Amino acid sequence: MTEATQKPDVPENIVLVGFMGSGKSTVGRMLARRLRFRFLDTDKLVEERAHLRISEIFEKHGEADFRGRETAALTSLCGIRQHIIATGGGIVTVPENIPLLRSLGLVVLLTAEPDEIYRRVSRNSERPLLQVEDPRRRVLDLMASRLPSYEAAAHFRVDSTRLQHVDVTEKIVEEAHRFFHWPQSMRA
Repeated sequence: MTEATQKPDVPENIVLVGFMGSGKSTVGRMLARRLRFRFLDTDKLVEERAHLRISEIFEKHGEADFRGRETAALTSLCGIRQHIIATGGGIVTVPENIPLLRSLGLVVLLTAEPDEIYRRVSRNSERPLLQVEDPRRRVLDLMASRLPSYEAAAHFRVDSTRLQHVDVTEKIVEEAHRFFHWPQSMRA
C-alpha cells in the first residue's frame, strides 16, 4: 500500500477511511478546500436521512441497523465526482463496503498510534462504541480487529500520529496527483 495506481474506471474522489479519531473529517475538509472539491461525511449523511444522531440510531435500533444505513449512504454516492468523502470508523466492518469504497475513488487510510487515538477519542463522550467499562481496551481491540479490513480497502496509508493536519493533507494531495495522473499545472 505504498503507492497507488489508478484503475481507469475510478472517479476523481478521495475516500478517507480509518479508526475514529484518525482525522478523517478535519483532513477531509482541508483536502476539499485545497483541491476545490466538495466534502461529504457519511456519518452526517446517515444522520440527515435518519433524522437522528448516530448515538440515537445505536440506542434505538442497534449497530446492525446503523451499518445498514451506512452502506445505503455509501451506495448512494456512486457516480459522484470531485468529492472528498470522510467515512465512519466502522464502515469497513461490512465486507461489501470494501469494494464499494474502492470503486468510489482513491481510498486513503489514516492511522495513528493507539495511545494517540485513545487520547483523541476520549474527549468525546458521545461515541456509542466507547460506552463500556474499559474504553481504552475497547479502542485497542477495535483497532486491531479492523486493521486488516482498513488495509484491504485502502490504496494508500498515512500515519497522522506526529503530523499536523496540513502535512497529512499535502501527503494525500501528492498521492492523488500520482493516482489520478493530474497534470503539473494542478499542483498549485
